[in-house]
Amino acid sequence: MDTAVRDRFLALWKKYFNNSELPVTFYYTDEEGHGETVQPGSVERCVIGALANVRKGKSLCFDVDGVGCPGGRRYLGFNQTLMPEFDYFLSCGIPGKLEGERYKKTPEMVKEYMEKHVPAFEAPGKYIVFKRWDRLEAPDTPEVVICFAEPDVLSGLFTLASFDEAEQNTVIAPFGSGCSSIVMYPYMEKNATRPRSVIGMFDISARPFVPPNVLTFSTPFGRFIEMMDNMEESFLITPSWAKIQQRIR
Repeated sequence: MDTAVRDRFLALWKKYFNNSELPVTFYYTDEEGHGETVQPGSVERCVIGALANVRKGKSLCFDVDGVGCPGGRRYLGFNQTLMPEFDYFLSCGIPGKLEGERYKKTPEMVKEYMEKHVPAFEAPGKYIVFKRWDRLEAPDTPEVVICFAEPDVLSGLFTLASFDEAEQNTVIAPFGSGCSSIVMYPYMEKNATRPRSVIGMFDISARPFVPPNVLTFSTPFGRFIEMMDNMEESFLITPSWAKIQQRIR
């Protein structure tokens, strides 16, 4: 990580987003020591809950054993196995045996969704490291940037992601778990010809772990740098944004 890039973003973020909550980044590695290695049971079972510590400045390093949720292990790329009767778990459940989340209408719909829209994803390293932006150092190699954003900040990031594109869908909001929306989906955009950003944290099960007025905006690191480079010629320098900026805490 070029620390000059890190510091330049910090200055721009302060200038245009009033020092709003800093982004979190992640990357995969086979090396220990890039953050505190998470021991089983030492953090929230849900990855989104565990990331509350990262958002406060603590760097965490997860391996397969450090992720307590089976869905989290899958969407972080550590395990492709689904829980038994997952199609019923995500839909209507099984009376007297399994409570369903009712996020899809039928088990058949869950199967179709998983087959067509949830890609196979294998972690490219033994560990996934989460660090807040200001904690990044020269040895770090961030691959995705995640912003936990209130509506006004989210609107700025969304518009900035569209600033240098004529295409309409430069930002997507795929159905999925909270962790898939900040890890799997944006990571899989990383090598696309035109990487898209991802708005997420619509997962009802994950929402208790974030404030009520917060969603996420996640984007591959390279695309994020392009967005940063566009800041000072974009709408951020206009009176229109100045009105919104006044409302950002």
